[in-house]
Amino acid sequence: MFNKVKTRKIKIIINGITKEIPNEVNIIELLESFSLPKERIAIELNKQVVRKKDWENIKITDADRIEVIHFVGGG
Repeated sequence: MFNKVKTRKIKIIINGITKEIPNEVNIIELLESFSLPKERIAIELNKQVVRKKDWENIKITDADRIEVIHFVGGG
């Protein structure tokens, strides 16, 4: 998951589940650490939709609430 290097941990809520992650993680790193896809999803951070082009620049902070919304096709 994340490197075992001694880093300050923060608690976040992702899709309703509390998780502990290292400080200074951006959205892309967060998705990778939980093996979540980066395509066909939307990210909501503290009830605000985050544009995909901004994922790399936004750091997750303590007590952030993240929702990962998957788009499914069909009809």
